[in-house]
Amino acid sequence: MQPEDKKRIAAEAAIEYVESDSIIGVGTGSTVNHFIDSLALKMGARIKAAVSSSEASTERLRGHGIKVVDLNEVGRLDLYVDGADESNAQLHLIKGGGGALTREKIVAAASDRFVCIADDSKLVKILGAFPLPVEVIPMARELVAGALRALGADPRLRDGTVTDNGNQILDLHGLQISDALELESRINQITGVVCVGLFAQRPADVLILGTDEGVVSYTANRS
Repeated sequence: MQPEDKKRIAAEAAIEYVESDSIIGVGTGSTVNHFIDSLALKMGARIKAAVSSSEASTERLRGHGIKVVDLNEVGRLDLYVDGADESNAQLHLIKGGGGALTREKIVAAASDRFVCIADDSKLVKILGAFPLPVEVIPMARELVAGALRALGADPRLRDGTVTDNGNQILDLHGLQISDALELESRINQITGVVCVGLFAQRPADVLILGTDEGVVSYTANRS
């Protein structure tokens, strides 16, 4: 099965978590695009609205006639559906390959259940092969980069990228993340950091993977 087909079946499987008359959080990326399309086909007229984590997802949702509302209008959400660049067995994630990590983290924090959808290549033993994104205030970029080097990372500016919040992204190469909770806390404390794409303090609750054999779902092993 091709990777895009695996993404599609994982996205379609997440529809079962969507309840009628709900307001749901919707993430960003190629797998989420499949979810939005499936949501519109199967549930579009039965949900109240969506809270989107990016301008791109907002445009796609509205293109399907799904109402998009501001998180401040609704408070907490029952469900958030999003993809990931990597996940470990604890369902700690690396996210932000599409540049929307800050808004994604906000919507995830506001949601009672976080369902992550991906193809099976995203499940790894140790996080870090995918470069870890860090959104930074532009004037603090080199200050932050120096602090990140002190943590053992190789920060590289993502050329030509400006986030929806008007900031820049440093992608951290060369990491093997054995303690995602600790690293997330340490990076969050660096002055000039807006957000780090580690989702360990608020991990996924369910991981749905598309595989050659079909859909496989995991819940967190946090022992």
